[in-house]
Amino acid sequence: MADRGGIVCSENAVEQSQFRYDDNLSLSGFVPFRTMSTIKLHQLQALVASAEAGSIRGAARTLGLSQAAVTRALRELEASERLPLLVRAPEGIGFTEYGKTLLTHAKLVLKQLEHAQSDLERMRGRVEGRLSVGVTPWLTMTFLAETVLRFRERMPDVRLELYEALMAVAQPLLRDGSMDFALGHVQPGSSAQEFAFEPLLRYGTSVMVRAGHPHERAKSVHALLDCDWVLNSSADGQAALVDYLFTRHGAQIDERRIVRAQSVAILQTMLEQAGMCTWCPTILAAVRPFGERMRVLPLKETFEPSELGIVTRRSSTLGDAARCFIDCLLQVIRRHARSARGEDLALFRTLELLI
Repeated sequence: MADRGGIVCSENAVEQSQFRYDDNLSLSGFVPFRTMSTIKLHQLQALVASAEAGSIRGAARTLGLSQAAVTRALRELEASERLPLLVRAPEGIGFTEYGKTLLTHAKLVLKQLEHAQSDLERMRGRVEGRLSVGVTPWLTMTFLAETVLRFRERMPDVRLELYEALMAVAQPLLRDGSMDFALGHVQPGSSAQEFAFEPLLRYGTSVMVRAGHPHERAKSVHALLDCDWVLNSSADGQAALVDYLFTRHGAQIDERRIVRAQSVAILQTMLEQAGMCTWCPTILAAVRPFGERMRVLPLKETFEPSELGIVTRRSSTLGDAARCFIDCLLQVIRRHARSARGEDLALFRTLELLI
């Protein structure tokens, strides 16, 4: 027997746990049993564990089952759906397009069941479970540590997982349910039907270079078109970002000059060591030690303030632990907003609290 994400799995008992899924099911009528596909919970657990481990052996070890039991569950799943889901090879397993689609839904199902169990434990008077949060880098550098300390005091039994969440990284994790919510912004090109967004803060953005950069006194983006740039964006969001930074100001940049980076460490390295330009929240210029090494360019072009908020998958609901974490964050932000300390005054010159 094994406990996977709070869901107990045993070889003898899993056969009894199942749900029925049908794309045509609606509130207007009942779909006869014979038209419905039967997918069992232990099959979804085997599918997700195999994807995460990369092999049947690794999945069996994760679930505490035999390799034969995991293999049987996956074969039964393929047989019940009458579709090839896995690609088996000596070096491990992969997934067909059918398998990738089902895997996305399987992760969401298991995550929702985990939330349900956490809510039931809360109703019994026990607050346990797991919370996975993506946090945008500048929030990490300013308010995160104090927020986590408050949260740990209020919910010490919740296992907390934090991601440094540039949104191009966070969005796939939100999609498949690996991340409960992110504190960030919705990227240009993101679907409003896919993600829900509740704004918390408004902040300014600027073009920045390293201290001592040959163009640190540039007055226009037109003077920076021969520079290399490092930007954070998803592949489908780059066109909108290029339009926002350059095209609408009458500037045309060779997009081969743009490096897309999905890590703050890479962004900072490219800025400081490769001399690239970037566009980022102005608040970073007020955060040590980052701000001491960066320069905000006094460009004539202006950029509208951006909003930071709670980003969730539109169909998801936040549990008690998530709401508690957000409440702790807001308490911390409001305390700093009222502070007369020089560091806090510098932060809130570029921030506006929206709630």
